[in-house]
Amino acid sequence: MNTANYLTIISFVAVALILVIIVAIIGYLYMVDRTQKEHPVLRNYPMIGRVRYFLESIGPELRQYLFNNNNEGKPFSRNDYEHIVRSAKYKRDVIGYGSQRDFEEKGFYVRNSMFPKITEELKMDQDTKVLTNRYILLKEPLFTPREEKWEEHQSSAYLLHDEDAVVIGENTKQPFRLKGLVGMSAMSYGSLGNHAITALSEGLGIAKGTWMNTGEGGIAPYHLKSDVDIIMQIGPGLFGVRDTEGNFDWDELKAKSEIPQVKAFEIKLAQGAKTRGGHIDAEKVTKEIAEIRKVEPYKSIDSPNRFREFGDFASLFDFIERIREHTGKPVGMKIVIGSSDEAEELAHYMKESGKGPDFITVDGGEGGTGASYQELADSVGLPIKAALPLVDSALRRYGVRERVKLIASGKLFSPDRVAIALAMGADLVNIARAFMITVGCIQALQCHSNSCPVGVATSDPHLQNGLVIEEKKYRVANYLITLRKGLFRISAAAGLDSPIHFERKHVVFKDEKGSVMPLDDIYKSIIQKANEESTGN
Repeated sequence: MNTANYLTIISFVAVALILVIIVAIIGYLYMVDRTQKEHPVLRNYPMIGRVRYFLESIGPELRQYLFNNNNEGKPFSRNDYEHIVRSAKYKRDVIGYGSQRDFEEKGFYVRNSMFPKITEELKMDQDTKVLTNRYILLKEPLFTPREEKWEEHQSSAYLLHDEDAVVIGENTKQPFRLKGLVGMSAMSYGSLGNHAITALSEGLGIAKGTWMNTGEGGIAPYHLKSDVDIIMQIGPGLFGVRDTEGNFDWDELKAKSEIPQVKAFEIKLAQGAKTRGGHIDAEKVTKEIAEIRKVEPYKSIDSPNRFREFGDFASLFDFIERIREHTGKPVGMKIVIGSSDEAEELAHYMKESGKGPDFITVDGGEGGTGASYQELADSVGLPIKAALPLVDSALRRYGVRERVKLIASGKLFSPDRVAIALAMGADLVNIARAFMITVGCIQALQCHSNSCPVGVATSDPHLQNGLVIEEKKYRVANYLITLRKGLFRISAAAGLDSPIHFERKHVVFKDEKGSVMPLDDIYKSIIQKANEESTGN
């Protein structure tokens, strides 16, 4: 037998063997599907039914990339997502051919001035510069990767003028002074991996004038990778400031307060995405995370619904006073508002007691980092544009607004959204998911599973390798700088020399019929109604 015949026989046998194996696998799967009792589709349509489950599993990706239009995606539309990525990657935020907003729908609009401010009239820090790296798009062909150039770029930091700096806790021993109006909202190490936290810390440090909130997971070494200011959050689980028995450890609190980057503390009563205690799955509780949080490794963590240390405003404010006295630094609280009654009670007690927080973070129900429960995320707690004015109005009504700074959070990822929040009463703004996008988040919706495909919301070392800190830190800085630049730009359009001057009169609300009502008028009616209810008229 010659070599050619021999090879032909071997090829025939190999093909036959492969076919036998394929038939055997199909037969096995057919019998498994036909005899299983869990899925009727598979039982009635063996094998073919598997196509249904395959398409169901890739449905989110199909909708995100193929079927949703640019304004439909949730929680962030394609336009929203690309706005963030474009700012972070290219340090640009221009669009072509006009807005894709549906102007027939109701919504808020910033009032433009007939005589806007020109660049030279803007009151901001003209001296502080920032050096980052950005991409320059050279060519974007259809079937091959885009061609880009990586270059250094220096720009203004777009910080507030020294005279306009926002001061938290003016009467504390160590007030917290800020020249940037936007910072990073609470995101814990554990919920995010060390690569993500490091990139965020270093990027925010590059941008200057901002802060990062640790989340309730405590201070990790990765938060301290730069000199960025830190607000340490303390949740009901007391992570990072608890002893081995789970009780509050005042010595540990003192030690944390002596870290130079730590400028303030925040008591977390609730979070917009989950108006309950936090949760982290067992596989994400590594030995390092357990050590930082003072818990057992590889066991699921559930933070209680509320603090055991207090149960009303009197005991809460006493707790805040004690932390402030113990650390010498400002102390705030993070809340989710469910009604005007809660805002009224808070403001009333601040007035009656003379006590209270140095800042209040009002978190809207549309927030969403980390894992939560759908019924809480969807239906418990008001969104930021409803909650923020209620708190601001109540504090003003009781004459305590000047004692406290308000920080707003809830999808405030663009300059116009920040400007509207400032007009509604915020002094500062927190951002979370937009910063996640700057370090690579693709909205895979896997934050709760430890299988984030881009290494952001995971502790898996292999997946985290995909997040290159040296590249992503510049995206963080670029996004924030571009956002601050846009905020000054929209201030100028409104006739203001600085975004700190936004008030209710600078925003209007348009309904579906085209009727326009100034924001100031809307909240005057709210205040009047609240006054009538409080006096019994």
